[in-house]
Amino acid sequence: MFLTLYYLLALVIILTVHEAAHAWVANRLGDPTAQRAGRVSLNPMRHLSLIGTLMLFIAGIGWGKPVPVNPRNFKNPLRDQALTAFAGPAANLVMAVLAAIPLSYLPAVPSLDWVFFLCEAILNLSLVLFVFNMLPVPPLDGSKFLAVFVPKRFLRQYLYFLEEGMPYFIAFIMIDLYFLTKILGFSIVWTAVSTVTFWLKAAILVVV
Repeated sequence: MFLTLYYLLALVIILTVHEAAHAWVANRLGDPTAQRAGRVSLNPMRHLSLIGTLMLFIAGIGWGKPVPVNPRNFKNPLRDQALTAFAGPAANLVMAVLAAIPLSYLPAVPSLDWVFFLCEAILNLSLVLFVFNMLPVPPLDGSKFLAVFVPKRFLRQYLYFLEEGMPYFIAFIMIDLYFLTKILGFSIVWTAVSTVTFWLKAAILVVV
């Protein structure tokens, strides 16, 4: 229960920064939609989704309020939308690196235990969200970021995939969590995410 409180606080911080980063980059690239909606903010109440938060406890998958973006306001819609999508995971990766610094350099004294617990939670959750969100499937950020690398002859089909692919991904996640896990003994998605997260965390701790 004690450590859970730190993870809940870390989750609020991480989701807030993630969504605010989307909004800030979109505004900088010429789309003021999110800024007008008050999303260029570090106020958690502007970014947290009630349903997304509840789903975190029910299904193990949560999300914040989607940041409104109007690609028509971008000078280069495909590129700028990709950069806006990448901004959230990139912010999580930066947070992970920053959280790793106290873990590596602060002395291990009881008075600083709360710093270690919170930084450990931020480091772990930031990396999980970074890796998960960079999966190249809609509605995750990685699918939008990948669009900029898709050859032009396949771009139309890929954009259609971005628009129509979300229900299939959600269905696969539910099947993976509730059926494949029972059959195989493990979750395909979370095994992949946790493996990449483990090695990424190890690399960050070595570097800092």
